[in-house]
Amino acid sequence: MKSNKGFNLLSVIIIICITSIISGITTGVIVTNTYKSSTGLTYNELLNDEKLNEFLEVYSSVVNNYYEDVDTSEMIDTALDAMLEYLGDSYTTYLDDEQTKKLEESLSGVYRGIGIAFQMDTTTNAPTITSVTKSSPAESAGLLVGDILVSVDGTNISGKTSNEIQNMIRNSSKDSVNLVISRNGTEMAFDVAIKSVQDVNIGYELINGTNIGYLKMNIFSKTLSDQVNNALNDMETQGMQKLIIDLRNNTGGYLESAEATANLFLEKGKLIYSLENKDAKASYYDETDAHKTYPIVILLNENSASASEILAAALKDSYGYGVTFVGTTSYGKGLVQQTYDLSDGSMAKYTSARWLRPNGNCINGVGLKPDYEIAKEDIRDEAGYPIDNQLQKAIEVISAQ
Repeated sequence: MKSNKGFNLLSVIIIICITSIISGITTGVIVTNTYKSSTGLTYNELLNDEKLNEFLEVYSSVVNNYYEDVDTSEMIDTALDAMLEYLGDSYTTYLDDEQTKKLEESLSGVYRGIGIAFQMDTTTNAPTITSVTKSSPAESAGLLVGDILVSVDGTNISGKTSNEIQNMIRNSSKDSVNLVISRNGTEMAFDVAIKSVQDVNIGYELINGTNIGYLKMNIFSKTLSDQVNNALNDMETQGMQKLIIDLRNNTGGYLESAEATANLFLEKGKLIYSLENKDAKASYYDETDAHKTYPIVILLNENSASASEILAAALKDSYGYGVTFVGTTSYGKGLVQQTYDLSDGSMAKYTSARWLRPNGNCINGVGLKPDYEIAKEDIRDEAGYPIDNQLQKAIEVISAQ
């Protein structure tokens, strides 16, 4: 007879309670646990919940008596996933530990790596370096934009996907990685240190021959507002008097990051956004002394979502020096997610509130509509290089202001 390898009901209760000790973090639009409902189930209420006890009894019975060994971790993961899926909300999901790590890393503003970005060349399908982060191990080692990756620690990477190559570099158990690259047809080897690298979430420049600044924001990470502040100071020193903010394809990030970025522009006391759940409504205002006074054009498209829309709406409604939208209607995500880390490294993410723009409207399913609607077109110059017609329109609009 097969011996029981499961748990009794008391053990199950203890396990469930332990794995329920969680810490709130932001996500979302991602919000921190400083914003939460005033109501909540108590420990005694959970113990006396008839349905929860039925679940525990079934769980215990299956673990103890199923004819094969049961992977209890997988079974609980499946149960959590099903519980959140029941709500019928595409933003309410369960993330396993690997998915959680990727989300947190993408929003932390810091990652373990060497400081390069690469993509597969459309002609050769070779992984080609497209950017090298300043002051990164890659820059110190001498890697350059245009270098083609050939091997990682002696393993040829031909045929591997971008994610596979990225994981080979980042998940190395050593403090450095050996890369062989091809530069102008010549193969070269580099030993590159693997360290914590600050992710660059922006790009900026003063448009040639003008006083117009261009600022691209890629994601609302924890470090974005600091990067934006430094960029604005740099361009202002160069004589910037007008600004184009590019939020196209920025799918969001931390709510606090959007708020901190709005603080750089708005005057003290201006409303940034409100959060509304089933119990209450809370409004958030600029409490800083910093603000700007130049005209702004914001580029949006159908992939501008969440935190991007919060910033754009805050500037549109509360910035007193002129904000114009150019592009296409934004995604329209007016819901906020609360997330919790479980003790095994996984995460539960569910919708806890909706956010309102300063004018009181919720944009969920509607989006932000441009003042100048212009779709992205495939236009090229005589040399075959692409022309960004949406950006050209933004320059035209702000030049007239």
